[in-house]
Amino acid sequence: MRRLKVLTLTDQLVYLGGGAERVAMEIATRLDQTRFESVFCASRYWEGARSESVQDAERRMDEAGVRYLGLGRRSSTDLYRWLALRGILRRERVDVLHAHMFGSNAWGTVIGRLARVPVIVAHEHTWSFEGRPLRRFVDREVIGRGTTVFIAVSRDDQRKMIEIEGVNPKKILHVPNGIAPPPPPTGADVRAELGIPAGAPVVGTVSVLRPQKALDLFIRSSAQLLGEHPDLRVLLAGDGPLRGELTELVHSLGVQDRLLMLGYRSDAPDVMAALDVAVSSSAFEGSPLAVMEYMESARPIVATRVGGVPDLIEDGVQGLLVEPGDESALTAAIGRMLADREAARRMGEAARERRRHEFTVDLMVRRFEALYERLVAGAGPPERFEQLDAP
Repeated sequence: MRRLKVLTLTDQLVYLGGGAERVAMEIATRLDQTRFESVFCASRYWEGARSESVQDAERRMDEAGVRYLGLGRRSSTDLYRWLALRGILRRERVDVLHAHMFGSNAWGTVIGRLARVPVIVAHEHTWSFEGRPLRRFVDREVIGRGTTVFIAVSRDDQRKMIEIEGVNPKKILHVPNGIAPPPPPTGADVRAELGIPAGAPVVGTVSVLRPQKALDLFIRSSAQLLGEHPDLRVLLAGDGPLRGELTELVHSLGVQDRLLMLGYRSDAPDVMAALDVAVSSSAFEGSPLAVMEYMESARPIVATRVGGVPDLIEDGVQGLLVEPGDESALTAAIGRMLADREAARRMGEAARERRRHEFTVDLMVRRFEALYERLVAGAGPPERFEQLDAP
């Protein structure tokens, strides 16, 4: 049988730029090469774009035997460059166009229809669903009507797409994210590197420093805990547009000696291994890969009850959940984990067990392989992702 040609469409050609980019690349590079031919197209990629993250993505593509190309967009006003996509889709004779995130979903749907691509998959990775009436209109009237299936990464996103945006529920399919096991810790002693006393409790988060992550909430909550636990240390690993603002907040609270802003760390597994409690304070989420990584590391987790987080963690079983924006509740939940180390350990182990059974990258990719074949064969989207699992 002829291999199906799948073209993955994203904004950037990067692997570590964010959860959506990472999921897109995992699917594209792990498709069964006996059944699929994979092509990757990034609208903001062009020859000569040679940042370290781009070079890393190129290496991953080359190793997986995936062809990659770009449309050469250098700004949001380079709309005319989207026109090249139609020629690519027709020249490549694409069977499935799988777009990720809003811009690629919208343009991919319109141009994919003009190019007569048989199957168009739009993949929404999350947004707050508040305000932005134009986006709700495009999701409903352009993407929702034009795609073959509209993917939601969490049950909460699926509900909001139906109830708030008015997308046809028959077009929406919830497919959970999954991750590959991250590299094991190297054994490097991050605590010793940072001068943390032996036996001192450590709370932390590994995150991109952007508004969605509500890290000001995490910092304020940590400041309260530092007042109650003199030996406590707090780690904030990551970089992003809010680094300066968050650093100022730390200094204004007077906790800079014990709340350490680590910046970007390439040794995230070692940082996580140094934590007694891992925290996710986000204002909204889809299906966060960082929480899955905390689960895999068996860290006790405290997280806000947003998006797909309750799909990953049952409160009191694999971690503790609190309402978003509730500083007092976040502080109390972290304090509870620090006070009952045995219960925290049990929740961490239960989280790892669940991640390894339900949220693996192989399971996610197999579901998309089954979905592609089902849609190309002319069947509509299933009602539930479980129907894509092999018997």
